[in-house]
Amino acid sequence: MTSRILLTARFVVGHENGRHVLVPDGQVVIEGERVVFVGRDFPGEVAERHAFGMALIGPGFVDLDALSDLDTTILGFDNQPPWEKGRVWPESYMRRGPYEMYSSEELAFQKRYAFAQLLRNGITTAAPIASLFYREWGETVGEFSAAAEAAGELGLRVYLGPAYRTGNTFITDQGRIECFYDEARGLAGLEEAIAFCRAHENTQGGLVRTMFAPDRIETCTPELLRRTADAVRELDVPVRLHCCQSRNEYELVLRQHGMSPPEWLESLGFLSPRALLPHGTWVSGSRGVDRPGRDLDIIRESGAAIVHCPLVSARGGRALDSFTRYRAMGLPVALGTDTWPPDMVLNMQTGLMLCRVMEGTAASVRAGDYYDAATIGGADALARPDLGRLQPGAMADIAVFDFSQPTIGQVIDPIQTLLISGSGRDVRDVFVAGRHVLRDGALPGFDLAAAHARAQAQFDGLVARYPERTWKHPPVETIFPPTYPLR
Repeated sequence: MTSRILLTARFVVGHENGRHVLVPDGQVVIEGERVVFVGRDFPGEVAERHAFGMALIGPGFVDLDALSDLDTTILGFDNQPPWEKGRVWPESYMRRGPYEMYSSEELAFQKRYAFAQLLRNGITTAAPIASLFYREWGETVGEFSAAAEAAGELGLRVYLGPAYRTGNTFITDQGRIECFYDEARGLAGLEEAIAFCRAHENTQGGLVRTMFAPDRIETCTPELLRRTADAVRELDVPVRLHCCQSRNEYELVLRQHGMSPPEWLESLGFLSPRALLPHGTWVSGSRGVDRPGRDLDIIRESGAAIVHCPLVSARGGRALDSFTRYRAMGLPVALGTDTWPPDMVLNMQTGLMLCRVMEGTAASVRAGDYYDAATIGGADALARPDLGRLQPGAMADIAVFDFSQPTIGQVIDPIQTLLISGSGRDVRDVFVAGRHVLRDGALPGFDLAAAHARAQAQFDGLVARYPERTWKHPPVETIFPPTYPLR
């Protein structure tokens, strides 16, 4: 008896000779956790068939900066500047002692809720990211052990590691932004992360892999980054470090170390092909950075990958300068969502439009370039040639997009259609390692409506406490005023 599962759809994205190919009226056959056939007219026996009709079957997306909390960055959408709106701790909050604003149960819930949302949007591999603004210091092994269990239960492939740091910025009572460091605490966080990696690598049937996640470059001391690089080499796991993402960060690193962020990382021996670097928008030669330098060359020569997060960058008034130039240089570029909604399609659409604006021509980038980054780009950055593509031997990580709905409009080329009028909401079914984890838009055993209501209540509770960690402690309605006067 065979255990093979055959999937059919109007369009299938296969993979041959290192690049995606399109198979009209195609078939994908899964056996166990892997793909065994992509094409037409499969000659063998199958145990199960799924005919998706007017749909696109493609590889699941790889999200290397995947939203894994109740996103607080959306509170800054219209509420600026960040240092006045609770995005930088005030000195008074530092004096009283920062504390965890969520319980351990709430932290575990939000990971599970976020993982469900990722799957719902066709993301099958995720490297989670969460804010530390509402945390006492860093993330904990306990919450990530719960996250590993949630990933195994839901069927999401993840790269996990608790975030740690040796410092943070804060705003003085007089309105100056300064830095606080506690290196011993940060190094203890690194040791906990190392222990987590040793305990959880390749668990949950292979769905859970591990990574190191020092928070942001400006919150790290040289010793923390050196020791992290040593641990990366010893354990051979990825490391993600947010850098080159803001003017304040770029100028702070330059002031403290006399080098740009990439120059400093190179001097510390931090960069390698295992390094993932969100967001890469503030570099020498880009808008707003007058200082000459080799920032992008340094990153490229190291083999590190840029994790491009178009939506959150665009909301902050920033874009890569540009996606096409980075790729033409030979820089590895992967994608991340990083904000709500965790919709990789929306991120691809935003990135494509921004690139065309930055380059001044529609010919600068094509839909397939962004689809490649969301699939092959992320897989290659993780050194996983078995992900991000559908070909015999690859993991059966699959996203099915429903093109039968009237909201999709008129279908032309399926990838172009996805980038013109598609959405993460069009994801109908998802398979991870051959497991059917999303069925006709529903996650078996997960009550999304109830979880959504709980998430809103938890988020409202966090917002109510915002004055405690906002400069001068104004009331909530002053921090986050309504778009129009309330009557």
